[in-house]
Amino acid sequence: MTTQKANDRLWQHSNKVVSFNDEPLVLVDQFDQEIGFLDKESAHLGQGVLHRAFSLLVFNQRGELLLQQRAAGKRLWPGYWSNTCCSHPRRGESLEVAIERRLGEELGMTCTAQFMFKFKYQAQFDAQGAEHELCWVYAGHSDDAPILNLNEVAALRYVSPQALDLEIAEQPQIFTPWFKTEWERLRREHSALFEVVS
Repeated sequence: MTTQKANDRLWQHSNKVVSFNDEPLVLVDQFDQEIGFLDKESAHLGQGVLHRAFSLLVFNQRGELLLQQRAAGKRLWPGYWSNTCCSHPRRGESLEVAIERRLGEELGMTCTAQFMFKFKYQAQFDAQGAEHELCWVYAGHSDDAPILNLNEVAALRYVSPQALDLEIAEQPQIFTPWFKTEWERLRREHSALFEVVS
């Protein structure tokens, strides 16, 4: 399937509510040591409170990355293009379990994910909200047919790494800040991930 055909595809969808402002996030220090818990809404207020998060990048067998456009109802970066799936582990939940849960909730997919790296960042969306995360980045492959959760995802598209490099260079403003950072580091430090298309 070409990228254009993937963009035009009529995806199956659902509208199950899977995000809650009162769900407890794991607060961490700069060394990723747990120091407490805070509800999701409060953790993203102002400049944000550092908490644990994850980002997952899922590739198909042709080496194309599945991008998601964040739903219009998102408090932070609505309508921006980003990696396949990202969220937070809940209290007492491992990263692996959290990734499996969230990928199923947002896209109805399964994926065997490999840990790549983690990094700390702070990104200000507006005066009232920000992301401040210690983010674990995973990558994997799946050819499951996505089922969009319309409360979380506005649109999906597959794109080759080379086409994405060009698009980020030409239109960086349409992508989330954490995804641009992750992508640049993956391209620089994890070339084996792209051998299928490079």
